[in-house]
Amino acid sequence: MTAVFFLIRMVPGDPAKMILGEYSTPEAVESMHHALGLDLPLGEQFIRFVKTLFTQGDTGNSIINGTSTRELIADRAPVTLLLIGMACALSIVIALVLATLAATHKDKLLDHLIRIFPTVTLGMPIFWVGILLILLLSVHLHWFPVGGVGEGWWGTLYSLTLPAITVAFSQIPTLVRSLRAQMLEVLESDFVVTLKAARLPSRVILFKHVLRNAALPTLILLGVNISYLIGGTLVVEQVFGIKGIGSLLFSSISKRDFPVIQGIALYCAVSVVIISLLIELLSRWLDPRTKGKP
Repeated sequence: MTAVFFLIRMVPGDPAKMILGEYSTPEAVESMHHALGLDLPLGEQFIRFVKTLFTQGDTGNSIINGTSTRELIADRAPVTLLLIGMACALSIVIALVLATLAATHKDKLLDHLIRIFPTVTLGMPIFWVGILLILLLSVHLHWFPVGGVGEGWWGTLYSLTLPAITVAFSQIPTLVRSLRAQMLEVLESDFVVTLKAARLPSRVILFKHVLRNAALPTLILLGVNISYLIGGTLVVEQVFGIKGIGSLLFSSISKRDFPVIQGIALYCAVSVVIISLLIELLSRWLDPRTKGKP
């Protein structure tokens, strides 16, 4: 938060001129600086920011419209959280299917085709993937809306499907690589050979023993990548014209609305910590041996 506070004040642009307009007088700009507290030394501004953070639990009011940053973020957060959840679910399901098919068809044509997928897609910019998917699935095939959020639960889920696929696209390659490698290692381990010798059904071996043991490193990888997932979601919201946290962030940056930018950074950081904690708890459930380990 300290870095965000000082970095956004190094960006060119004056919030007072954003409020008053391009042709505002120097006296009016100076008066607005005083009203917003921007004429104070940077150190004193930082102390005020920290005091507001601990006394109010947020980063203060927007300097553009005076609304609490907590209210602004709470108004936009549901659609962003839903998009992140859908992207996570799609990433896990698609990676699970592709990695399982690749591991169970090792060195066959299907395995080679699936292994090519991460190699080709890993370096694609997420906004470029989003534009391609809009052109293909929305403009030409008319399967999904071009942008925006639909009405009602079904309309919202339907309109967020294509953005969620776009966000998931950035996570699937690394998850497939990790899970396939872990599954191959487990499939060749002694205990799986013993289970096969005991003539346990292959489906039971795969889903009950192999996947559970192979999923842990991939789950930890997903936890490490969660900050990239949130960042990708904010970018994709701009591509698809979704009124979520991403559009609020870009709007606030363009208007130099410092409290809102700091508030979004704060809540994103808290979200990453909470999600990482949930993944840690899930990891311990999957493998009780990790309990007590640092």
